[in-house]
Amino acid sequence: MKAVRFHQFGGPEVLRYEDVAQPTPGAGQVRIRVAATSFNGVDANIRAGYMQGPIPVELPHTPGIDVAGTVDALGADVDEVAVGDRVVGFLPMAGPGAAAEYVIAPAQSLTGAPKNIPLADAAVLPLVGLTAWQALFDHGKLTAGRRVLINGAGGAVGGYAVQLAKEVGAHVIATASPRSAERVKAAGADEVIDHTSTDVTAAVSEPVDLVLNLAPVAPEQLAALVTLVRDGGTLVNTTVWMPAPSDEERGVRGIDLFVRSDADQLADLVARVNTGELRVEVAQRVALADLPALHARAGAGELPGKTAVLAPTA
Repeated sequence: MKAVRFHQFGGPEVLRYEDVAQPTPGAGQVRIRVAATSFNGVDANIRAGYMQGPIPVELPHTPGIDVAGTVDALGADVDEVAVGDRVVGFLPMAGPGAAAEYVIAPAQSLTGAPKNIPLADAAVLPLVGLTAWQALFDHGKLTAGRRVLINGAGGAVGGYAVQLAKEVGAHVIATASPRSAERVKAAGADEVIDHTSTDVTAAVSEPVDLVLNLAPVAPEQLAALVTLVRDGGTLVNTTVWMPAPSDEERGVRGIDLFVRSDADQLADLVARVNTGELRVEVAQRVALADLPALHARAGAGELPGKTAVLAPTA
């Protein structure tokens, strides 16, 4: 089969489109005929060798944490899915990824794919959707009537976070650049702050219950966001190279989010896609063979949004 792998850590040039052996599922695993994976920023950090502590991959390594595809073989003791099922999943981050024609996945990490969007497009959902869900609800305990500030709402996670927060009845304040402001408004934000021209801390007039930071801001900017949180509130930070600040005197908790695979939560997200409550946005679709060029574009800051990386079709 065809796959993209890197045999050493480095820049996008270490990625190779090559022939590799088709994998065989073990106990509790399935083999998926990949429709698509997606590009996530963590893929570039793993490729560069920056994540060897928390995500110790073996070389050569195939990237691609998200997967959408069709189950084509079962290992022993699998009863969650059947051959022919169309599935999506968030793969183990240290294992072989889905930038390939076939990938092995733990059966328990998979859920049925959305029925009302193309299967390949569903590959952009798992990691970013789960990040938004876990930040807002597992850690932020967001409920109706509460106020949330989503800093960096113009990115892929932000789009889902705004939609999910509005769906539960929260008041959503979002920061976004002018190029993404309309998209953030369309997702449901009650207030949109242009962080390129406005001091966010000055623009938020009342305390919020939760700050969700999705932006690679400077430490002093992140610390300033804590001042916007009401006593007893929470700041959840996804830029994990910079620890989440807190304010113990006021009972404000700072939480660093490390997203985890959760098939039940992913099934909930898929159900919302099926009902139209949650929109899946795909900025572009590229062929698997073009993944090295995609990594280069990402490194140059040229990606417009979430990209689906399409496996070769038979």
